[in-house]
Amino acid sequence: MSGDYQIELASIGGQVTLRDRAYESLRNAIGAMDIYHRNEEVRLDERKLSHDLGISRTPVREALNILQQQGFVRSEARRGVFVIRKSKREIIDMVYSCAALESMAARLACERATDAQIGSLRGFLTQPDTEYSSESSNEYFVFNIEFHRKIVLLAQCPVIQSLTNSMFIHLQNIRDRSFAQNRWLSEAIAAYTAIMEALEVRDAEAADRMIRVHALASVNHINLCGGYLD
Repeated sequence: MSGDYQIELASIGGQVTLRDRAYESLRNAIGAMDIYHRNEEVRLDERKLSHDLGISRTPVREALNILQQQGFVRSEARRGVFVIRKSKREIIDMVYSCAALESMAARLACERATDAQIGSLRGFLTQPDTEYSSESSNEYFVFNIEFHRKIVLLAQCPVIQSLTNSMFIHLQNIRDRSFAQNRWLSEAIAAYTAIMEALEVRDAEAADRMIRVHALASVNHINLCGGYLD
């Protein structure tokens, strides 16, 4: 004889919402930081964060706990909470992992996405051009990650989206200005255009291959110019 299983559930109240909002705000702020071109560590003051966000310290502490689980921050006894800098090896491993997931996302996009959804990529790539340079490198990094996110969204696979989300934020922190120089930028735009065109004709093999080739080029560039990450 079956019966209702009594599940212990915490009530859903404002505190959960505040935690989620604090988490999103902090995660976005960390994603916008240039943490690899500074000598000092980035320390997060819980009291100041609470004041700046206009909320109590409890949801801020809970948000920081989530960020720690996701590898964005670390907590040190008697020292505080610090934003984590990834090693070059960790960054390269994330590029490989994102490429594997994104190439599968491209295959799923060929099956699941509508022509209009795939067509949105062309609109994104052909929006009014910005002259990316070492002086406007931040705009390029946002553009770069946004393109990869769009590929993942086309797959309509929440699992891949969840797995790549944190890695994209980590990779957005790599604000190496050499990625915004003319040669790399032109090669990146050419790669994005080729991936988009492969998706438009539903050529999953070509899209998969181009995503992996572009990832390998990114790794080579990091190895060549990423000495500051060691």
